[in-house]
Amino acid sequence: MTRDELFIELCLSEALAAFEEDEVPVGAIIVSPQEELIAKGRNQTIKLNSPIAHAEILAIQEAAKALDNYRLTGCTLYVTKEPCIMCAGALIEARIQRVVFGCYDSKRGALGSISHVNMLPSNHRFEVTGGVLEMPCRGLLQKFFRIRRGTEVVITGPTRNRLYA
Repeated sequence: MTRDELFIELCLSEALAAFEEDEVPVGAIIVSPQEELIAKGRNQTIKLNSPIAHAEILAIQEAAKALDNYRLTGCTLYVTKEPCIMCAGALIEARIQRVVFGCYDSKRGALGSISHVNMLPSNHRFEVTGGVLEMPCRGLLQKFFRIRRGTEVVITGPTRNRLYA
């Protein structure tokens, strides 16, 4: 098993915890340039009643506190699903060096699926590796949505017709 796969396995543990909390099962970790785990996060949008409580955002916040620096220079973010544009923007702001993700997101992915933030005229770009342990990452998400299919109104209220990560 490669180092990237080992770190995605840790992300899957976070995603499983989110699943068990009835959150969209996405998990993320951040490792230092020395490859030490410095932060982890999982989706908590429902628990925190916050549309920005994505796994990546929570991991970035924890890493910044751990390093006492809002710049995460040299760090790598691992996440089970391709980040959305909000999270990809946060990765730029945090100056993450590398992003490794599990499954692609053909509806909202911002690292190649529907857009790519590295193609924007920005002062920072990061290395991207996608598709690491793609099947287990995708499988957990599919299981979550299969269980909830048709229950969106119960979970999110009558004004939303879909439950997104």
